[in-house]
Amino acid sequence: MTNNATVAVRTQDQNENENEQQAPSRLRSTLRQFGVVWSNTKARIGIIILAVFVVVAIAAPLLAPYGASQNGFARSADATWAHWMGTTAAGEDVLSQLIYGARISVLVGAVAGFLSTLVAVAIGLSWGYVRGWVAEVIGFIVNLFLVIPGLPLMIVIAAYLQNGGIAVIIAVIVVTGWAWGARVLRSQTQSLRGRDFVTAAQFSGEGATRIVFREILPNMTSLIVGSFFGAATSAILAEAGLEFLGLGDSSIVSWGTILYWAQNSNALLTGQWILLFAPGLCIALLAMSLTLINFGVDAVSNPRLREGARPRKEKTA
Repeated sequence: MTNNATVAVRTQDQNENENEQQAPSRLRSTLRQFGVVWSNTKARIGIIILAVFVVVAIAAPLLAPYGASQNGFARSADATWAHWMGTTAAGEDVLSQLIYGARISVLVGAVAGFLSTLVAVAIGLSWGYVRGWVAEVIGFIVNLFLVIPGLPLMIVIAAYLQNGGIAVIIAVIVVTGWAWGARVLRSQTQSLRGRDFVTAAQFSGEGATRIVFREILPNMTSLIVGSFFGAATSAILAEAGLEFLGLGDSSIVSWGTILYWAQNSNALLTGQWILLFAPGLCIALLAMSLTLINFGVDAVSNPRLREGARPRKEKTA
């Protein structure tokens, strides 16, 4: 009994030492990958733009000159020193609404992108690893969501669940936005399923769940991160589109609702083009920043895409 207890203590100590050694190595690997992303000029610009929007969203109460729904000002006023971008038809400060609107877009992009990627990872890895009738059933469901047009499906679901708040919009985006990522991850899982380390894990008696999420998943980090940025970009554009069509919660302040109320008040006819141009520009910049970061993420998994990489010189006869 004493010997068994001693062996157990030694094994526990060895596991703790291995975990302590793996933590710094993982940190160094993460910093190295971030350095690769930061070295890409396009990704660097995207990170800076995204950081600006995140800071604006977090510090909105400090940066906005007025409240988001404060409407005691002159209606449809032009730009002045008190209101740099003028006021809306309801007497609200446009700049303040633009700053507060960043919160919704950043929140929807982060939450909906994360949930969509989570569903895509769970289904895509399972679909790529399992075989037989289970894989066929999963493939039928995924192909069904791929065949159905995403935007009409979102409009139908959002119209049926109208005025359900931002949570309903996030749920609609997640339901309609996971299928493409799952198909991409399934292809990569199938290519990794026949590798030697997976075969060794199978022969050692490890279960399918452990092999998928402990052996295969760590080798797809850059692909999953790229899938997240793509899903977040689609979520931001989808949220703005649904709010612009009046299928969201018109009582909240977001870039989409600013466009919605500007359309209802005929902003172009009254000369208030800033009500359409400013939120549209912010939506485009935020979506562009995520797309630019994706260039750097691609360079992590494909060294040939890294800036400054020299192509191999072909040998001549």
